Amino acid sequence: MNRAALRRAARTEWGPLVGTVRRALVRKKFRAIPMTLTAVALTAVFQIVQNQSWGFQPVQRLGSVQAQLPWWLALLRTPLSLFVPALDLPVWGALAQVLLVFGIAEICLGKWRTLAISYVATLVGTMYARLAVHIGPGSVFGLPPEAAKVIDTGPSAAVVGLAVYVSWRYRAWFTCATVVLAMVAEAVIKPNLAGKEHIAAVAAMLVLCCADELRRRRKPRRDAYSGTGSDTGPDGGQRSGAPARRS
Repeated sequence: MNRAALRRAARTEWGPLVGTVRRALVRKKFRAIPMTLTAVALTAVFQIVQNQSWGFQPVQRLGSVQAQLPWWLALLRTPLSLFVPALDLPVWGALAQVLLVFGIAEICLGKWRTLAISYVATLVGTMYARLAVHIGPGSVFGLPPEAAKVIDTGPSAAVVGLAVYVSWRYRAWFTCATVVLAMVAEAVIKPNLAGKEHIAAVAAMLVLCCADELRRRRKPRRDAYSGTGSDTGPDGGQRSGAPARRS
């Protein structure tokens, strides 16, 4: 494939996404990603505090999730668990993931949808951990009993979920497929709690994307018969003369 073909492929894959992000950053700069910057700051604060002799236990009580915890306690801790860096991974990785992926998602989806999707992906991973321990190590979907004691924190499941959802939404099919295949490879090479939770997050996002796709395909039909002057035609495309927009 020559250079010109590569450029065309790159524009097709990332052009709409890059254009959306660039316009927002040029127009608003850091004001385009207030939620992301707050998340980065919160992650950094949790990292600093949990590395203090007096701070580890309070952070664990606020945001540490384990499969052995009661349901109600795990649900209370799950939202903050996104921003508690994993103890066995470098914090700069978590900060970079949050800044890049959350930032792109906030611009493309809005802050509330970004938070909702990241929470769903994390919650699905937490739920899967309990199911996998119950299934046991005899199944490819199961985990050994000691996995119930593993501290399960960090933004990785949310990052994976957002990457799949945003790339699907912007028709970056190669990127979406790469993320999915990378998570499958991770689970095969290292079938631990984190790897299998990432697969659960990917599966949840693919279901969500398919449901969203069906909703979008049905909505133009309703608009076509409602006579309300919708900007979209029966085929879901933008009518001529209507301002471009992305929901």
